[in-house]
Amino acid sequence: MERINIYMDNQSDSANEAQKNPSFTTWGKIINVFLRTLMSFVGIAILSTGAALLKSSPILGLDPFTAVNIGIAAKLHTSLGVYQLIANLIIFVFVVLLNRKMIGIGTIMNMVLVGFEIQWFSSLYHQLLPGKATALILIANLIIGLLLFTAGSSLYMAPSLGVAPYDAIAPIASSRLHCQYKTARVVQDICFLTAAVLVHGPVGFASIVVAFFAGPLISFWNRTVSTPVLGYINDFSGNPTAKNLAQGVRQVTRSGYKSLSNAYNSTLDFQMHLAGYTNKELATKIQDTQYQMQESQRKYNSYRTEYRMLIAEMVKRDKRGQLPNSNNDSDTNESPKS
Repeated sequence: MERINIYMDNQSDSANEAQKNPSFTTWGKIINVFLRTLMSFVGIAILSTGAALLKSSPILGLDPFTAVNIGIAAKLHTSLGVYQLIANLIIFVFVVLLNRKMIGIGTIMNMVLVGFEIQWFSSLYHQLLPGKATALILIANLIIGLLLFTAGSSLYMAPSLGVAPYDAIAPIASSRLHCQYKTARVVQDICFLTAAVLVHGPVGFASIVVAFFAGPLISFWNRTVSTPVLGYINDFSGNPTAKNLAQGVRQVTRSGYKSLSNAYNSTLDFQMHLAGYTNKELATKIQDTQYQMQESQRKYNSYRTEYRMLIAEMVKRDKRGQLPNSNNDSDTNESPKS
């Protein structure tokens, strides 16, 4: 549910960066758009790999849209790639008619590639691991799949090249029906989850996590990987030399390796301890983890509410809806002069 919120936040900062930066030459603008498109393409591939790992077992589950598409595709005896493309095209037509500003090259890549890439990576996975998945493999698929899915989502959305057709439904509905975005998105995800259950699509624990709690993970990847990568892309576009390219590749590789290494080491350390747990200890660990997840969500909601209240108070004190000047005295109620 948080993914489109993060996209909308990124939109104001990085959309059309090449056109806004006066230091970009015409060649620099072309390079900037190409590299941002490549970044989005790589993000979609990583996202699809994560989805394929989650698809490896119906117990794990997938995001609501993919889950319902898999269920319907199975009933129609067609491939996921073909059916998801058809479903995306239908939604795409409505997006064009209702709010074409949300469409970009990223929209086209997402709606065309994701279904086929999940299908291809799933086939590759079953060729590499043809046997029945053990409990440890399922846990590894769940953790690594969620990490890759959210990392890919971050890389795909950060360049602000358009939103996926499914993610465009809620903001359009909230605008047309004059309701809050959060309400529209919750209703949308619940409807698709229900539809996925009815058509026997893969709905599981990961479906709930992806639908409602992916935001913090995507924010983590934005902060540690996607935002730095965008910065390197913009720096290189402003001065596209071989030296800057080598330096940017080196910095991006180092940053990405560090983030992925930390995530992998944490996952590996957890897996190494799993085998040593007794059944009772494992049950206790599951309860503790569930409690920590609930506590984390409560804290996140609390901080988000506090943040919105602070922003609302700040805006209320400035009649023109702009943040007051930090140099103003704390008890001054006048709006800053332009």
